[in-house]
Amino acid sequence: MNLDSICKSLRSGSEKLALQTASQKNLALQAVAQALDNNRKKIIEANQLDVNNGRATGMSESLIDRLTLNDKRIDGIIESIKIVMSQTDPIGEEIAGWKTPNGMTIRQIRVPLGVVAIIYESRPNVTVDAFCLAYKSGNSILLRGSSSAYNSNKEIVRIIKEALGSVVDKSGIIGIPEAIELVEVHEHDHSDVDAIFNAVGKIDVVLPRGGKKLIQNVVSNARIPVIETGSGVCHLYIDESANLDMAAKIAENAKIQRPSVCNAIECIVVNSKVAKDFLPRLEETFAGRVKLHADERAIKYLKNAVAATEADFGNEYLDYECCIKTVDSIEEAIEYINSHNTKHSESIITESRAAARLFQSKIDAACVYVNASTRFTDGGEFGFGAELGISTQKLHARGPMGIKALTTTKYLIDGEGQIR
Repeated sequence: MNLDSICKSLRSGSEKLALQTASQKNLALQAVAQALDNNRKKIIEANQLDVNNGRATGMSESLIDRLTLNDKRIDGIIESIKIVMSQTDPIGEEIAGWKTPNGMTIRQIRVPLGVVAIIYESRPNVTVDAFCLAYKSGNSILLRGSSSAYNSNKEIVRIIKEALGSVVDKSGIIGIPEAIELVEVHEHDHSDVDAIFNAVGKIDVVLPRGGKKLIQNVVSNARIPVIETGSGVCHLYIDESANLDMAAKIAENAKIQRPSVCNAIECIVVNSKVAKDFLPRLEETFAGRVKLHADERAIKYLKNAVAATEADFGNEYLDYECCIKTVDSIEEAIEYINSHNTKHSESIITESRAAARLFQSKIDAACVYVNASTRFTDGGEFGFGAELGISTQKLHARGPMGIKALTTTKYLIDGEGQIR
């Protein structure tokens, strides 16, 4: 991989993009959406190669689900692009403005970050999400997907670049194919990742999106700025005042609806005052679909659970498994969650307004829910159309990252000869 050449092309693309109007960028995104629709058969064929390879190498079915594309998911990808198109272009937005005593005018405006790299695992829909958010916010993007999704990603990027090269208006070709590049991935060779980590001055920021190992590798080794998107050790706390039917229903959705994603719950924290009534109800709702790792107090109320070990608490299963922790108060629940979570998404089920507000005030996470599933932590569900990932850090961006998360600001100062 000639990273210098790739980054030079991406920088040129970002500089051109920064000058484009919202209508020009939307015209390009519309062409991409149409091209993906027209080429869905080729995308699904390429994806099937990845799925077949995944099964042949023993990939779990929950991860196969993350990898798989079909007509319904391609429909969702196209819809995400349309939502991003409908959003207000953030570039050039004036955030603040004032006049100084000496007569200078100062304005703070939004500008693109420049060249963004994303290192991600499996899910090929991320390829399109990352591209359309970057493009709309005036950034070029370097994509480094996993080898398990390489055929899918390669075909999608080919279609995107071809579509961008065909976009014209009265001024000529306005699509910018050099605003997107895909790293050629070779299994067991991560030299390209090391090169990205060290691309100081060539790449403005890198985002890891995937499992704990990937994220820790990027955070620990990158010499360029990182926006940390976290693994998801998410908790559901069942308060003593909870509606237990609601609690069981939300637990089912948050664990089973798609267990391989980062906003699925990995631990259910139960107040001891309702454990006897709630846990059999939970087991009945799960109906044998989830392996439960229960602590000493919880296991006596469950028929088919296994004893939890210390390793279960704080573990990201990404599968049909979940641990159960018993606590005696909301304060204990908060303390436990804050010491075992990844600052992603947490939820409380309660009928007490005071408990809800205490939980939301004291839980340290990007998204804190009351009486709702953590599965809603998603750029699409938040109305962003798509997302670069869920940022679990506190600087620059936090939570689902839409187009504004890919911008920074600069100050524009106009004077009339002032000197200091």
